Amino acid sequence: MKRVSAVVMMALGLTAAGCAANSGYKQRSDLVSDPSACADKRFEVYFVPDRATLTDAARMAIGMTATQLQGCQIKHVKVTGLADARSGTAAANQSISERRARAVAEALAGAGLPAPAFDIEGAGADGAVVGGVNDPLRRRTEVLIEVVAPR
Repeated sequence: MKRVSAVVMMALGLTAAGCAANSGYKQRSDLVSDPSACADKRFEVYFVPDRATLTDAARMAIGMTATQLQGCQIKHVKVTGLADARSGTAAANQSISERRARAVAEALAGAGLPAPAFDIEGAGADGAVVGGVNDPLRRRTEVLIEVVAPR
């Protein structure tokens, strides 16, 4: 029993010594770098059924993204409104998807993103079908912000 314990202790000691000897990293920054704030951003804004009004969570996501991009050169902002195809006519779904896209674009512009860079579209109920199946989480707006890379 003593011999087994001694072998286990020796193995543990060698393992610990090997880890310490091979570790060339002294600080967290040696392993992890902070991502550039001026990088493309993609996020989604969800809506309650049959509404195009921003929720508090949506306003927070938009505000946080705008804050992250302060001082960055915005190249293009694409905002695509989507609707849930489970209810409503095609015209109604197209209308609500366009209103959702406009609501998000207005909030982004109000938060400081340059309005001329915006491309706003509504996909209507057609945007709610993925692979032939209706996706109820399509009650959202997709936002893609393209940023000019810093030099």
